Amino acid sequence: MHSRERRTRARWGRAAGVLALCSAAAWGQDEVMTPHTEVIGHYETGIGTADAASEGSVTYKRVESRPLLRPGEVLELVPGLIVTQHSGGGKANQYFLRGYNLDHGTDFAVSVEGMPVNMPTHGHGQGYADINFMIPELISHIDFRKGPYFAAQGDFATTGAAHIEYFDKVPASFGSLTVGTDSYLRAVAGASPEFANGNLLLGFEALGYDGPWDNPEDLKKLNGVLRYSRGDASGGFDVTLMGYDSDWNSTDQVAKRAIDSGQLGRFGSLDETDGGESSRYSLSLGGRLGMGPGQGLIDVYAISYEMDLWSNFTYFLDDPVNGDQFQQHDERMVYGMHPRYVWPMKLGNVDMTNTVGLQVRYDDIDRVALYSTRARQRVSTTREDTVKETAIGLYLENASQWTPWFRSVVGLRGDFYEFDVDSSIPQNSGEEDDGIVSPKLSLIFGPWARTEYFVNAGYGFHSNDARGTTITIDPKELVPADPVDPLVRTKGAELGVRTEAVRNLQSSLALWYLEQDSELLFVGDAGTTEASRPSERYGVEWINYWRPKPWLLVDAELAWTHARFSDDDPAGDYIPGALERMAQVGVTVDNLGRWYGGVQMRYFGSRPLIEDNSVRSSSTTITNMRVGYLLSKNFRLHLDVLNLFDVEDSDIEYFYESCLATEVGARPECPAAGGGTGVSDIHLHPVEPREFRLTLVGTF
Repeated sequence: MHSRERRTRARWGRAAGVLALCSAAAWGQDEVMTPHTEVIGHYETGIGTADAASEGSVTYKRVESRPLLRPGEVLELVPGLIVTQHSGGGKANQYFLRGYNLDHGTDFAVSVEGMPVNMPTHGHGQGYADINFMIPELISHIDFRKGPYFAAQGDFATTGAAHIEYFDKVPASFGSLTVGTDSYLRAVAGASPEFANGNLLLGFEALGYDGPWDNPEDLKKLNGVLRYSRGDASGGFDVTLMGYDSDWNSTDQVAKRAIDSGQLGRFGSLDETDGGESSRYSLSLGGRLGMGPGQGLIDVYAISYEMDLWSNFTYFLDDPVNGDQFQQHDERMVYGMHPRYVWPMKLGNVDMTNTVGLQVRYDDIDRVALYSTRARQRVSTTREDTVKETAIGLYLENASQWTPWFRSVVGLRGDFYEFDVDSSIPQNSGEEDDGIVSPKLSLIFGPWARTEYFVNAGYGFHSNDARGTTITIDPKELVPADPVDPLVRTKGAELGVRTEAVRNLQSSLALWYLEQDSELLFVGDAGTTEASRPSERYGVEWINYWRPKPWLLVDAELAWTHARFSDDDPAGDYIPGALERMAQVGVTVDNLGRWYGGVQMRYFGSRPLIEDNSVRSSSTTITNMRVGYLLSKNFRLHLDVLNLFDVEDSDIEYFYESCLATEVGARPECPAAGGGTGVSDIHLHPVEPREFRLTLVGTF
């Protein structure tokens, strides 16, 4: 939910006298009557502010203090979430959370300014979530929730959701310029002048970067935001126009044997014509209006999106002559709205807040396609589809303060999906629809001794690619294929505790469980995801924020997960890519005189890469550092050192079959006529070496 919805609930809470201890609408974060530790300027996660131990909000101060290699890393401020990359900087990041390899967004829902980011039936993978259009300096806060326990969270929110919200008015107009190694150059500016009894938000970003790759990335990116807002929490509106365009070359993951043999350098490419182009333009409206005893809120949006991606993960396995490069194309318009109504009521001595909401989304996909290519020139068409996908979700939620020490949040959600696929392979055309109902429950006890206890449970789901629901012929092998279920059920539960019993320390512990009827797994030779086996996971997360001094913040996150397929299969029950352990530890100095900065370490643990666990990835530990100095009242300078210790770990690793050009005809797995089984190997994308970036920021 947006910050305006949090303000709405706080308003009704003051009127009711006790609502500051209640939680209602989907992203609500009430003000707290009970005294609590406040980790000033970085987190809004104190006692009484959440419905689960794993829920929270990150303020712009924390975003501002974090050195970032790439913009998607702002999502690592969601505790337990790992953000990596296996391709060029214009492609969506790869995400890991709660034992899931989320690929590019599957099973983790992301939205920006009320607009969903995840793309269903996407050319590269179901739920593709590209946030490269987001400008970190404009973020006012990031609200996050984990697990399928919350009624306003629908598709892709199995592991949780993050909502990124921009300022209506930036704290000060600013401009910054960053220069760095490997031809890094970035300029960004933002301002909020008053206009027509409201405020404009103006934001602009231009970025160029070659990276350390032997084949320069040549990333070029332009971002722009124009927003007008008027009114306050009780009534008003905002209109936002965003535009984003980028193109890049990719050094995708490469076969480890090519590096080990010396055929390829660590930053070399096996297909220098890989790369991509992407654009996103949107117009959105947010409104709030007092209506009777409560308040109505609405988000309406229209998004124009296009992407072309050229990849080659198997090199010469399928086509020893032209190579295995393929092009994935996605071109669509997305329309949606999210009206909801929040109102207080009293049942006997029990104060309540009710929410009813409707979410409607229509993806008009003009063309989602897969082509075989050579050096970005099309050789053949695997399939082309036009898809019309409609999603309608209705949810109800009731938050009740039963006693001073006990409150509940009960929700019910119903979703209906309709798919209409028109395929270049006529047998794969068709229509399909499905519906699903998801109950939700949260019980909150306390606070006692500055400690709260949480019990959460709920049903959720993810949708499958519309093309998979109507398929009858495999478009690559031209053999019969079985369709998948349109909607896949997930179930989850969580026990949690959040405490401030120790002065200046916020600590939370969550024990969680997730069950899913069908995994979506990455397929290396197609560069996409496909429905797979049922699974179950359980784990623990321990999060700590400690401010021993007004100028010093220490944060630590630890997470452990047990993840397995839940059916019987001789291949094994390990889930490829399932993250078992992660940790993040950081020290941040806010303003020690004129100095500021910090150090952040992130540990990305080993994962099974094959179902029998006989092949595992290596672990990765990255440390980033920032040192900054206030030059004057209006200017500051900071140096970011990314990968401080210049480790040679992997950003990501996979295990699958491929054929190098030198192996065609030379190894039995790679016959010159094609049709071989390929050489099984780890395929990796290295972390970038130590990078230096110097930034000058001016505020006006």
